[in-house]
Amino acid sequence: MHILGIWDGHESGAALIEDNRIIYAASEERFTRRKMEIKFPFNSIKAALDYAKLKPDDIEHVAYTTTELTKTLERIMPYSKEYYYRFRRRKMLKPHFENARHNLKYAMTSIGIAPGSGAVSSYIISRNLRHAGLKNFKLHIVEHHVAHAATAAFTSGFRTSLVVTVDGLGDGKSGSISTLRNGKLERHSSLSVRNSIGIFYEQVTNILGMRELEDEGKIMAMADYSYPFEFEENKLKGFFEFSRTGIKAKYGPLKQFSMLQRISWQTPREQFAYMAQQVLEKVLKEFVQNAIEEHRIGDVAFAGGTFSNVKANMIIRNLDSLKHWYVFPHMGDGGMALGGALYTNYLMNGVSDYKFNAYLGDEYTEADTETELRKESGFEVQHESERDAASHAAELINGGNYLFWCRGRMEYGPRALGNRSILAPSGDDKVKDKLNLYVKKREWFQPFAPSMLEEDCGRLLKYDSKGAPRYMTMAYETIEDKADLLKAVVHVDGTARPQAVGDENPAYKDLIGHVKKLSGYGVVLNTSFNIHGEPIVMSPRDAIKTMKATNTRYMFINGLFVENKEGI
Repeated sequence: MHILGIWDGHESGAALIEDNRIIYAASEERFTRRKMEIKFPFNSIKAALDYAKLKPDDIEHVAYTTTELTKTLERIMPYSKEYYYRFRRRKMLKPHFENARHNLKYAMTSIGIAPGSGAVSSYIISRNLRHAGLKNFKLHIVEHHVAHAATAAFTSGFRTSLVVTVDGLGDGKSGSISTLRNGKLERHSSLSVRNSIGIFYEQVTNILGMRELEDEGKIMAMADYSYPFEFEENKLKGFFEFSRTGIKAKYGPLKQFSMLQRISWQTPREQFAYMAQQVLEKVLKEFVQNAIEEHRIGDVAFAGGTFSNVKANMIIRNLDSLKHWYVFPHMGDGGMALGGALYTNYLMNGVSDYKFNAYLGDEYTEADTETELRKESGFEVQHESERDAASHAAELINGGNYLFWCRGRMEYGPRALGNRSILAPSGDDKVKDKLNLYVKKREWFQPFAPSMLEEDCGRLLKYDSKGAPRYMTMAYETIEDKADLLKAVVHVDGTARPQAVGDENPAYKDLIGHVKKLSGYGVVLNTSFNIHGEPIVMSPRDAIKTMKATNTRYMFINGLFVENKEGI
């Protein structure tokens, strides 16, 4: 049996389940090269079928999610979705009446699922699928937060778990509490759009001049450059209240935006970011704490875009009542395609537990790569075995260089996890500054992250046994006397967002192991292989283009070592 999951909202994409196994998942942005792509995922559907060596007629079931009124109207009028995409990503001048547009957006999205919206959405989705070549398929609709919950519950490895989802909004909801017991996923409560902590943080992002649905991580990073103060001094402290069953916002989205604008007017931006981050941490901590106490389950799985905030996740992890944690790596709406497929398979076949890793995208051969490199000049290319590449790369990193590392299947989600990565020494500020200025070209206050051998996590972090940070979804405090070793990957507050590397990626583990032999510690700086504002590279062509654009000297790619003699 084959179940295709699709998502046609921001960060659209496709996922494929074959005989109860997740065999492929990718975001459309990697193919179109438009970050946070919103178009129908024709390319990722084709890639999924090609990977599985299937014809479109082989797909028996297709799952999609989110039939709220605004999403249905976007499907009817795709040009409106394209306009909002260009507006949100600041690809146009600020339009007149922007505040009126903002207010209309939140007024409409608060409506949720309207009568007939599911039928209209299904008609349009089916038409697009037929254009992709699919014919004899059954279409399944999965509610937005059910899809989020399925991604977390069914890939966590927990037999029994509390499942918490929080985001801006979807299908008239902004969060949910569910449980997974004896293979049964059951929802117990949900949060309305009016009470959305995700919208609150999204609006703060907008007010501070950044891109909503994309730059919320910059607000989190900026917050640590404010002087600290107690929560009682926070001007935003009254925006939310708590109960045993959920969160209650003092203001609806429209008045909340107006109030936030007024407060920000007389507040330095770093302080305003700190205030918003402090409120988010307080709200999520109370929400999860109450849910754990209510359901008496300490193993908690999380999904939804709000849980991309690794600092808030750290606050939750430190709860005494939380025993083990898991954050689904593609926690935002980019995970919708897989969530829809997982939940459909759960309803049809009762499957609620999957062996999961994040390496689910396309891969390329050495021959593919050589074909692309032959089109270029100025590069020296040599073949290297996987083991030789690992030791060679480690020597370059230990010598104070940065390099591109591209091999194997592309990662699923927003983080590079050792297959589409830029690597550098973890304790070299000069290399970090070079990456920021010449390669990533991003805001100075954003920290880089470390990849470290799982066996070394306890030597470098204030580590615990509540869960391994495989996917860079959790912040940790670092050990003070390791400051020099980690100064390129630690934020100003002394925290880091690590990737614990184990046997799930042998080649990457081998590389970091060679770094350990040379330096004494198995840790490197790891950032995504892309220029800021662009999607992570997928193909050899993408990698070569990025190497040329950044004038980078060293790249290890699919069994080849590439050197640009003119590179920096």
